[in-house]
Amino acid sequence: MKNNQNERYDYSKLKRKVVFQMLVVIVSAIAIVFFFRELVRGYFGNWIVHFFESEFSLSSENAHLAYQYVFRNNIFSIIVIAAVACIVILFSFSLTWITKYFNEIAAGMDQLVKAPTEEIKLSPELESVEKKLNQVRVSLERKTRNAVEAEQRKNDLVVYLAHDIKTPLTSVIGYLNLLNEAPDMPAEQRAKYTGITLEKACRLEDLINEFFEITRFNLETIVLEKSRINLSLMLRQMADEFYPMLVPKGRTAAVHAPEDLILTGDPVKLARVFNNILKNAIAYSYENSAIEICAVQHGGTVVITFSNCGEPIPPQKLDTIFEKFYRLDSARSSNTGGAGLGLAIAKEIVTAHGGTISAESNAEHTVFTVRLPFETVIRNS
Repeated sequence: MKNNQNERYDYSKLKRKVVFQMLVVIVSAIAIVFFFRELVRGYFGNWIVHFFESEFSLSSENAHLAYQYVFRNNIFSIIVIAAVACIVILFSFSLTWITKYFNEIAAGMDQLVKAPTEEIKLSPELESVEKKLNQVRVSLERKTRNAVEAEQRKNDLVVYLAHDIKTPLTSVIGYLNLLNEAPDMPAEQRAKYTGITLEKACRLEDLINEFFEITRFNLETIVLEKSRINLSLMLRQMADEFYPMLVPKGRTAAVHAPEDLILTGDPVKLARVFNNILKNAIAYSYENSAIEICAVQHGGTVVITFSNCGEPIPPQKLDTIFEKFYRLDSARSSNTGGAGLGLAIAKEIVTAHGGTISAESNAEHTVFTVRLPFETVIRNS
């Protein structure tokens, strides 16, 4: 940490340049003063004597006396005045040289505002400031790019959801019209159409809830209400709740967790985390496959993993899936994936608990891992 701070605040080059400049000013002033003193005593003194003789018609003796009275007797005052004048002039030039650096920094900041994509170049003495400005530039560029991409994903999502809403709504209206126009429809066919209508209406409700989810996610500030949670019981209850979603395609969910593992945290929000991860695992796992849910304590961390067999997630998308409004399925089908908020919300909640969430994927399985710090873990005595 100390080395990083030294690198960030290294102004040694600038200090050396300033010290050198000040030395030049002092030495130059001293040299000019000595030169002026010798000049007054030597050739310049003789010139003054000849000047008095020729201009004022003084004798050689009187001219020397005048020179002695005006210059030699006041040599100290003259030297002081000359020294002060030299120092002021030289120091003024030195300040002009130093203010050049401030102008460079100001120009770099203007460039940071007007053209944040261009690399900022400063004098070698300002290398540390140049690095900082470029770090800020890269950070701003990255944040701007992420904000634009997030906004684009959100806009795309609204379009996709609007299209997805229109599709089941059209089906609901169509089947209701059929039922309305054919009151004598056979009971079996009527039951079939009623079931399809109900299914489409439920899908429509889910999509509308996703719109509300977008608004809540943007406005919600996560406030944790912690209590003791039996983690094993929570995971088993969650797996049981998802049983109706697992059965139709032959999927199963198995929980492996110590019975006495007690977790302190917000039960509602952590349940939301695990629900979102399991829902994602179900949506993208193969038919007739098993989803493994494990919870163990490793040293100072409790680790909860969700493993499923399905199409691998491309490496470049493993971090992106935790961003807002990101949906893995490029087809944006109505049957898989929601508003792209589930994993992003899960990450926010886990982070609020002081933990981390990550994903890894290969041809064999995809694993989502939640890690919570030791201080949130309590073992029953």
